[in-house]
Amino acid sequence: MTPRRHRLLALAAAVLTAGGIFVNALAYAHARAFTTFGPPTSARTPPPQALSRLGRLRVLVTGVSLPRPVNLRTPADEGLPFETLTARAADGTRLELWRVPRPGARAVAVLAHGHGGSKASLLGVARELHGLGVEALLVDLRGAGGSEGDRTSVGVHEALDVEAAVALARRLAPGRPLLLHGTSMGAAAALRAVHLHGLEPDLLLLEAPFDRLTTTVGHRFRAMGLPAWPGARLLLFWGGVQLGFDATAHAPVEYAASVACPALVLGGADDPWVRPDELRAVAAAMRGPTEVVVLEGLGHESLLDRRPEAWRAAARRLVDQSGRE
Repeated sequence: MTPRRHRLLALAAAVLTAGGIFVNALAYAHARAFTTFGPPTSARTPPPQALSRLGRLRVLVTGVSLPRPVNLRTPADEGLPFETLTARAADGTRLELWRVPRPGARAVAVLAHGHGGSKASLLGVARELHGLGVEALLVDLRGAGGSEGDRTSVGVHEALDVEAAVALARRLAPGRPLLLHGTSMGAAAALRAVHLHGLEPDLLLLEAPFDRLTTTVGHRFRAMGLPAWPGARLLLFWGGVQLGFDATAHAPVEYAASVACPALVLGGADDPWVRPDELRAVAAAMRGPTEVVVLEGLGHESLLDRRPEAWRAAARRLVDQSGRE
């Protein structure tokens, strides 16, 4: 090998090494930004489809901004009675919950919110369930609202929060059928809690449950005009390193095989993060009777706010099963 060729190969190796270090450092920083809540007053990064090319480039360099979710409303704003309670997850995290009692309730529901949300985002669901004769327990998952923490694991550690909320609901309403509700990340946490922590809900109501974390993160990369591979894998690898688990193995579609109760799975036909086929795959993995409702013209948003009659009718069909033998 000539000295010139040797120098060129050494230079190429140095460039590739430096590039690899830079890409991994960028992925590490982005993973931390996506899983760490900032000050509540900070501005949240808009979704990719709402960003200009310059805005997407800026996010690529700086990462997303995720302000800590706060509760700006309470059940009283929906005309509902409530009390504020606390519980501890198995790892010691203190959680804040709202109990919305219902005299003569036919069931009790635990409600878990989505990524970047808080229990206040579920007030409409609590109101509708209250009208169907169901008591509700709304939980701030770790890092949100009145609960401890400043990180989110997109449903992994939050499964411990769901477990603690269910245990509290069982103590508050012994003997009543339990309805477990989750939206997006909350749905993933609910399914993981059923799978790993032995929860046995009597009814399950899930909205926009993603099938695998790799899938939904990949959708976000493509929305930014970036290849999902290897970007999504790198982001999840470093996020898992920071939070102490294998993020690439977070798969609600696999957890769903542990569900044996009647279930309702809702989603939007135009949801960019949870596609209808992914939604149906989660539902198909369940072992109990499962209804799937895909609402046309809706994305990753409040299905109740946009299609109240359709949501209400589907929820009623599910809740009516609480009294069956």
